[in-house]
Amino acid sequence: MVGCRARMTAVFDDIEVRYARSGDARIAYAVRGAGSHELVYVPAWFSNQDLEADETVFSPLLSFSRFVSYDERGSGLSDPVTVDALPTLEGWADDLHAVIGAAGVDKAVLLSEGIGGPVAVLYAATHPERTRALILVNSYAALAWSRDCEWGVTPDAFEQFVAHAERVWGTGEVLRSAMPDVAVDDAQLRRFARRERQSMAPAMVGAIFRQQYATDVRAILPTINVPTLIMHSVGDRLIPLAHGRYLAEHIPNARLVELPGADNSIWAGSVALPIAFDEIEEFVTGVAASANRDRVLTTLLFSDLVGSTERAATMGDRAWRSMLDRHDDTIRHQLERFSGVAHKLTGDGLLATFDGPARAIRCGCAIRDAARQLDLDVRVGLHTGEIERRGTELAGIAIHLAHRICKHAAASEVLVSRTVVDLVAGSGIVFNDRGTHELKGIPSPWHLYAVE
Repeated sequence: MVGCRARMTAVFDDIEVRYARSGDARIAYAVRGAGSHELVYVPAWFSNQDLEADETVFSPLLSFSRFVSYDERGSGLSDPVTVDALPTLEGWADDLHAVIGAAGVDKAVLLSEGIGGPVAVLYAATHPERTRALILVNSYAALAWSRDCEWGVTPDAFEQFVAHAERVWGTGEVLRSAMPDVAVDDAQLRRFARRERQSMAPAMVGAIFRQQYATDVRAILPTINVPTLIMHSVGDRLIPLAHGRYLAEHIPNARLVELPGADNSIWAGSVALPIAFDEIEEFVTGVAASANRDRVLTTLLFSDLVGSTERAATMGDRAWRSMLDRHDDTIRHQLERFSGVAHKLTGDGLLATFDGPARAIRCGCAIRDAARQLDLDVRVGLHTGEIERRGTELAGIAIHLAHRICKHAAASEVLVSRTVVDLVAGSGIVFNDRGTHELKGIPSPWHLYAVE
């Protein structure tokens, strides 16, 4: 592979971005953190080091690692390539090798996700002397359908996806589709749009996806002899769980962790994020992440505005923003009344916790009624379960379950799990049976009830 013999440095707003030489190409990379473990993030082309330098999502990893991130050739700040001259998989691995050398990494823990996974797989197989371990998140060995890969994507379905991605690229919709469980307001969607535009030119989108669709690294999986952690969202529709299970079955001694939810990208507020970070820390350091963490039974409330996009288009940005401010003020007032704690409050929705399910129900009803006075409709979902607190972060399948219940609620409906119903027996609260439902990303059906 092509080594790195020279590097250049550029400074943007006091944040240093460096360049590694890979043949004739310059690959942008950055180094953060000063931990004792060397972690190299292999991206899925959706990156730009100017944006990554300001991103805090990977901050928990910096406490124990020296974290290296980079932009694949043809994306972000790295040198461009033409559509008809994309590097091969070996060429992408050459770029990774150049970054590892330029950053002074001795033995890297490779962390990759999605379509960046095969690059990390090839590198780990061909450079075990420079690879300490491998972590693959929602990735695959082969995307295309075949008789021995029946969970793959058919050519027609893939071309439909690519055509859609090319059509909406730069609007934020591609990244949004990769995170169906993340509440995305207008501001977040604008951030997604900016990341799409600054990571890849529109002409590159279809070319990269088609190249990765043709990639197949199944034959080299048995040759990987470094410790491997596979993490995969159980409800991932872009890259289904069967891909993660295949990787775990064919990489020797690999460990599979099935994450809650349906998010393909877990780095933007997914319920799986705290779990993933804990797994990564324990895998890399050998020590379970336990600092400032405790488990507690709590009642979780999700609320979500119904038809917010349409209302915003009808009212106009200024009037809609004023309406959202009034909505948020109302929610804060109701949380104070019922001793709820907000953990996420945006113009479109809320995640709050309560130490009692009856108070949570009454707060949900009050939020619904107050929204009606503003001529707004909200849906509310509640579930009581055990969560894990680590500092200000919350984790646990209960969070995902409450979110899915909220998504099943109708406009102006407060929908709860059977657990909540059982816990408030004798409270005088009346429920209507809504039957059993399959909740996306949840292994078994759940009985749901609407508050009367």
